[in-house]
Amino acid sequence: MLTEIQLIKNCQQGIKSSQYELVRRYAGKLLSVARRYVPDQSTAKDILQESLIRIFANIDNYKSTGSFEGWMRTITVRCALAYLRKAHRAYEVEMNPVHSDPRVDPSVFDKMGMEELIRLIQQLPDGFRSVFNLREIDGHSHTEIAEILGITESTSRSQLTRAKKTLGKLWLEQQSSNSVTSQKIKS
Repeated sequence: MLTEIQLIKNCQQGIKSSQYELVRRYAGKLLSVARRYVPDQSTAKDILQESLIRIFANIDNYKSTGSFEGWMRTITVRCALAYLRKAHRAYEVEMNPVHSDPRVDPSVFDKMGMEELIRLIQQLPDGFRSVFNLREIDGHSHTEIAEILGITESTSRSQLTRAKKTLGKLWLEQQSSNSVTSQKIKS
């Protein structure tokens, strides 16, 4: 099995078997990244395809000073965001008031499984979802998010707050729905 360094060098030389190996090793992880930004699997696969094209086109530019996987993830995030921009989906969302629900404990997100959290994140409006992913999952600062998305820092902060409140509301709805379903089964 090739080391990551050898795999990168072989891909830079255009060796097809190494390119296939790179796809085999990383496609699942990169698809998961794309899936966080778009609501459906087929669009995520399109973004993965575009990401892989860009990765191979720019692999000669990769500097081994940082994580190779991190470099590829960044390309995938940028492809996902470019898709959202092309699809004319606005990052600025309608500013309806979102009221905090006192029944939602902020620590609830720590108790959720990753799959459950991802399902809820996918239900967020595009702008909320993008800011939430960039901040909470990818760890970008609000300054970086503002630059990446072409929004202000205050919009980034506001959308993150609204995303969290919306996730709490979605979680409550899911819990009450599960409660009703389990009561029906018992009857």
